[in-house]
Amino acid sequence: MLHPDLLESARQLSPQIVALRRAIHAEPEIGLQTPLTSAKVREALADLPLEWKDGGSTTGMVATLKGAREGRRVLLRGDMDALPMPEETGLDFASTIPGRMHACGHDTHTAMLAGAARLLAGKTSEFAGEIQFMFQPGEEGYHGARFMLDEGLVDPLPDAAFALHIMPNAAHGVVAGKAGALMAAADQLDITVRGKGGHASMPHDCRDPIPVAAEIVTALQSLVTRRFNAADAVVLTITQLEAGTTHNVIPDFATLRGTMRTLSPQNRETLQRLVRETAVGIAAAHGIEAEVTVTEGFPVTICDQRAVDLGRKVVQSALGEASWRDLPAPIMGAEDFAYVLEKVPGAMFFLGVAQEGEDWRQCCSIHSPRMVVDESALPHGTATLAGCALQFLEHGFD
Repeated sequence: MLHPDLLESARQLSPQIVALRRAIHAEPEIGLQTPLTSAKVREALADLPLEWKDGGSTTGMVATLKGAREGRRVLLRGDMDALPMPEETGLDFASTIPGRMHACGHDTHTAMLAGAARLLAGKTSEFAGEIQFMFQPGEEGYHGARFMLDEGLVDPLPDAAFALHIMPNAAHGVVAGKAGALMAAADQLDITVRGKGGHASMPHDCRDPIPVAAEIVTALQSLVTRRFNAADAVVLTITQLEAGTTHNVIPDFATLRGTMRTLSPQNRETLQRLVRETAVGIAAAHGIEAEVTVTEGFPVTICDQRAVDLGRKVVQSALGEASWRDLPAPIMGAEDFAYVLEKVPGAMFFLGVAQEGEDWRQCCSIHSPRMVVDESALPHGTATLAGCALQFLEHGFD
């Protein structure tokens, strides 16, 4: 078996993992600056033989642990930032900062990664090479991974990279993954339809942007279903339509806002082009103009088949055969670990943290103000991260 003692070793660290997770959870931070969280991590790992690199434009940190001799290099990543939303869990360690919550589980990601650092620090005589622990802020839309890469914090680049994301509505302790596209590229869409306003009783003297905006919304839905293969998912959702100020005035303009999700760079480029053509063309047909702005978010998260196979072996050996699940389809959410996976082969896995023994299908999902985690699953994540690092350092992708 591969490293059969890892789960037990991680469980022995459970009090430290949970304590760090709760401390981070109580003081959530948003965006690229997470100084309180970074300080908690540094304090928790201060006694370990780690070499630290700190960011300039962010509070991102990379800690490097060196083995007994030269060898391969592997990266493990945990994100640190929270969401701008209230918490309604009633936990003793709930957020003390109004309007902020660790509702995406990044507190657990950081704590599990710190646990892996401690576990692996006790094994430096057993492995060759080095392990980079990437503590990253700004995952929630702020491109934190890209900033850390651009600043050279992950330099030299590793030979492989791994990350975990918890799922509170997935079976306790089960790890899931898939090769290829795991999560979608996410781009923000803004369309301004510019017409000519006037009195609502005399629309013939105006160029009403509202029906044109509505026609664009309908056309965009048809565009997705008729121009893209349903087996290669594309999602375009208009979430805001704003126009006008009162009941008897035709406005000068209407605005649309939404999100575009794609699972390949090719579809991403094609969708952006077709959206522009559709909106501009419909507006022109009505004698008005449409301005289309696409703000690119994270790229597609693409997992290497070899890295997924490695993760499967580690999980089945360390956690048990039944602890691995092949994910049947991608998830249309987005993840900025994609920036790392653009540069080096690797994989992200999902860890189920539903309450043990409960129906996980009824649990609140991530980004819910009532999302809770069964902390007894966290050692599973620490063992998985540590196992992936050891397995790669020892055997590569063989």
